[in-house]
Amino acid sequence: MDEKIQIIDNEQLSDDWYKLDRYTFVYRTRQGKVQRHVREIFDRGNGAAILLYNLSQKTIILTRQFRLPTFLNGNTSGMMIETAAGMLDDDSPEDCIRREAEEETGYRVNNVRRVFDAYMSPGALTELLYFFVAEYDSSLKVGEGGGLEAEQEDIEVLEMDIKEAYQMIGRGEICDAKTIMLLQYAMLNLFASKKE
Repeated sequence: MDEKIQIIDNEQLSDDWYKLDRYTFVYRTRQGKVQRHVREIFDRGNGAAILLYNLSQKTIILTRQFRLPTFLNGNTSGMMIETAAGMLDDDSPEDCIRREAEEETGYRVNNVRRVFDAYMSPGALTELLYFFVAEYDSSLKVGEGGGLEAEQEDIEVLEMDIKEAYQMIGRGEICDAKTIMLLQYAMLNLFASKKE
């Protein structure tokens, strides 16, 4: 632990679907002032996300599914367009994202490439998300995707033009942070030389 930070108390508030704790801590500022803080921290574990892309077709694979938190916050349909993603559980990020890609999209990708990591909401969540990309083509399709019925997943698989997907960000049709980040990465690093 950093010597500028001292954890005073930790009270578990919930351990149902994910963990919620209330921390009391002391923090020493850059000016040397000692501040006491109380924060609720949500621990849902770490996860991984992947963008499947096809350079020759200029397409990508995304998913669409219902997300209750967005519905409660004004997304009238609750539907979100996203990259395939999932929680690591006990897997490595690479193993997790291969499994999630196949479960959600129906494509079995082995050559996944990790491109960056990011804390998704560092003021409240402990979650670190590992971001991947992988090329796909029809020979890698091994199923329909759609998620796991045992996990009550109902996921629609979307194959779309990369430029169309990127324009959907500006129109507010894609508003999922991990998806926006991976689409921007793809436009800058994967499809940059393919622009018309």
